[in-house]
Amino acid sequence: MPVRRHRPLRALRPLPLAAGRRQGLPPTAPAVPAPDPAVGPPARHGVVDSAVYERGCRVASPETLVQTYRSLREHEDGMAWIGLYRPDASELASLAAEFGLHELAVEDAIQAHQRPKLERYGDTLFVVLRAATYDDAAEEVGFGELHVFLGQDFVVTVRHSQSPDLSSVRRRLERDPELLARGTEAVLYAILDAVVDGYAPVVAGLENDIDEIESEVFRGDPEVSRRIYELSQEVVEFQRAGSPLAAILAGLTAGFDKYGVDLELQRYLRDVADHVTHVNERVEGARQSLRDILAVNATLVAQRQNEEMRALTLASYAQNEEVKKISAWAAILFAPTLVGTIYGMNFQQMPELGWAWGYPFALVLMGVVCGTLWAVFRRRGWL
Repeated sequence: MPVRRHRPLRALRPLPLAAGRRQGLPPTAPAVPAPDPAVGPPARHGVVDSAVYERGCRVASPETLVQTYRSLREHEDGMAWIGLYRPDASELASLAAEFGLHELAVEDAIQAHQRPKLERYGDTLFVVLRAATYDDAAEEVGFGELHVFLGQDFVVTVRHSQSPDLSSVRRRLERDPELLARGTEAVLYAILDAVVDGYAPVVAGLENDIDEIESEVFRGDPEVSRRIYELSQEVVEFQRAGSPLAAILAGLTAGFDKYGVDLELQRYLRDVADHVTHVNERVEGARQSLRDILAVNATLVAQRQNEEMRALTLASYAQNEEVKKISAWAAILFAPTLVGTIYGMNFQQMPELGWAWGYPFALVLMGVVCGTLWAVFRRRGWL
């Protein structure tokens, strides 16, 4: 495979720290001032791995940014790959001064919480990616943010989370010197490929969760509505992370001819674009499935509520029928009670008290009243 020769990086603006190597001064010329003894050596907690490669092989493993700059100047055809994890502002300021990074891109890398995007500042590319991981135990999707600065002879990766694991990407490239010798675009390809490959288990996990939710919906699980909502939010967040990759790869593809990207790398990046399209289609399918499940769940919930209301109505109707019967019998029994109460008042001036037919008359009166009430209630369906 042909090996792309690196062009000297053209800085966006004159920078004293970058002038030495850019203007062809001797490699030993210091490009950055030596650290002040009173201040001490620069902080290293942000530098995870730093290496200089030449023709696809690691030729130096500097421990500090200053050593990386010097080593890169000593290798005219070299390429530096600096990996940072949650760096401080001073480290990014040093990188910006050395490689001419745009201040807006540096600000984004410091603040993080950026959307996936591709920006070009002169000869430097700035790419923001969001990796995703799936936690089987918690059944949750986790997201990580990655910033990549890409120049003609340097790659700077800035991570703000544990994912993606770029050490595996670096090991993969170091095992394939022919690919790594193709330049910084090869590193960007490997990073993109690793991020997109990491989406596959996430999509599989989400699809498995959707299958489980479908079973829970038809079992009538009362907690399924909340799980559908939570899973829908994860799918939307995942879609926000993966969908912009299509535009990012389209932007890279548009610059193939202009920036002379290696033909084999073009094929590799198109393959990544195909994977992104496949992932986005599966995610969109998962989102549509959740919409359908939510609609089915709402229908089933409405049906269950209608059945409960129907059962409640039937119970209320039966209760009303019982109340009618009780009320009817209470009214029937109230009639003889009323007659007996009147005749039991023991007043001497009641005309019926001295009447020989008073007792039979009272019984007949009670029977007539009770029979009349029974006939009326029977006709109305209360009895």
